[in-house]
Amino acid sequence: MHTASFAGVQDAARQIAGHAVRTPLIESPALNARLGGRILMKAETLQVAGAFKFRGAYNRISRLTDEEKARGVVAYSSGNHAQAVAAAARMVGTTAIIVMPADSPKVKVEGVIAFGGEVRMYDRYAESREAIGEEIAASKGSVLVRPFDDPFVIEGQGTIGLEIVDQAKAVGVAPLDQLICGASGGGLIAGVNLTMAALAPHAPVIGVEPQYYNDTQLSLAAGERRTHASAPGTICDALMTDRPGELTFPINRRLDRVETVSDAEVADAVRYAFRVLKLVVEPGGAVSLAALLAGKVETRGRATAIVLSGGNVDPALFSAIIEDRFDPETWGKTA
Repeated sequence: MHTASFAGVQDAARQIAGHAVRTPLIESPALNARLGGRILMKAETLQVAGAFKFRGAYNRISRLTDEEKARGVVAYSSGNHAQAVAAAARMVGTTAIIVMPADSPKVKVEGVIAFGGEVRMYDRYAESREAIGEEIAASKGSVLVRPFDDPFVIEGQGTIGLEIVDQAKAVGVAPLDQLICGASGGGLIAGVNLTMAALAPHAPVIGVEPQYYNDTQLSLAAGERRTHASAPGTICDALMTDRPGELTFPINRRLDRVETVSDAEVADAVRYAFRVLKLVVEPGGAVSLAALLAGKVETRGRATAIVLSGGNVDPALFSAIIEDRFDPETWGKTA
């Protein structure tokens, strides 16, 4: 049984080289001035398929045998993992069936189809995506590529941490004072934790979750995997898991802490990224920036790395946010 490790992250970096984008670590004088420190932003919005998920998906799918490729892959995702799996599957010459919630942003569904994936919709509130994915995989003999609870996926995401440490050194930041990263099922932040534990063990890693989807925060406090209370929904569709992963949670117990951000704070970050940084960042990808702008993490006099994890935002929502028409109390809710 393969176990996620820092050596595996290093191997993943070799595996994805030439296929995944080595995304830039960017700095903004305006943001530095506002927050009183150096803020280094990892722009995974520029990754293949528009989000960090391609790293883990390619690291897993590129290792399939010819026999496994002939049977195809199955994945379940609200969007970014879905697109990443479809893109990686096409690259290695296999097929992909993606189980997606019926309320997925249209841009993400279209992205899967554009990469050649076949989409199967489900009701996220009444059906189990895991059960549907397992059933399809069993009936077709396909390989199930889980969004975070897979050691190769975790290690692929950990390559972000490798690049951040290397790129920070190149701009005179060594060591980093802290790293801020969104947390959902925990694949990304677990991979980052593996890397930071090896290369920058004294730099705290701080997770960020949507206000009502704080299962990682609750789990850390309880010392075991917990789910969050019934939640009203969030614009951070990429971060709507109900509990941390079985494989990711033990790794993420090394987190310094987890902060939460409201939809209004996330919208402010999406708007700031567009207006000031000239970046398109989806809500789930902007939670780290939101935590900084809302003053949840001290940055004054510190060198802080953050991950802007994706840019696949619904056009209507993005338009409402940047035009100041977004109301977190009413958006997406019907009478």
